[in-house]
Amino acid sequence: MASFKEFFQTEVKPALMKELGLKNSFAVPNIVKVVLNVGAGEAVTNKNVIAKIQEQISTIAGQKAVITKARKSVSAFKIREGLAIGVKVTLRGDRMYEFLQKFITIVIPRLRDFKGIGDNAVDAHGNLNIGFTEQTLFPEIEYDKVDKLRGLQITVVTTAKSKEKGRLLFEKLGVAFKK
Repeated sequence: MASFKEFFQTEVKPALMKELGLKNSFAVPNIVKVVLNVGAGEAVTNKNVIAKIQEQISTIAGQKAVITKARKSVSAFKIREGLAIGVKVTLRGDRMYEFLQKFITIVIPRLRDFKGIGDNAVDAHGNLNIGFTEQTLFPEIEYDKVDKLRGLQITVVTTAKSKEKGRLLFEKLGVAFKK
């Protein structure tokens, strides 16, 4: 099978040019980056949580994840400025396309009772935002080695200028939306 990047260049881009009526190939919406993010509020009480999450996200993304720290202190949540409260990874280039291929062809179909992604998943700037309740949907994660199910946020940033163009881009890539 050809790579997802080649699929995007040879099939998706020309189809978008035709459907949007664009003459310049640089005006076609592109994917800029994919960001995976996990917030870990429990890291306030358990310091080992961040290391486990970082290991899992690095395994999913195929790239080392970065620990995010609190910018402000929030006494209601017992968070101090500089405390590690999450993990994120930003994918670009070939790794981004590899991740998208896995995400669209393997992970999304694994969702239980999946009827399509909601219309509100694409924002006004054409970016796709999806939240998952568990990390075990990804094939790299072994269920037996997971200490706790944690949520995961995925953002796919595009150059689309509107919600309609962003949705059209994701439909051409193979993302199923609710009717």
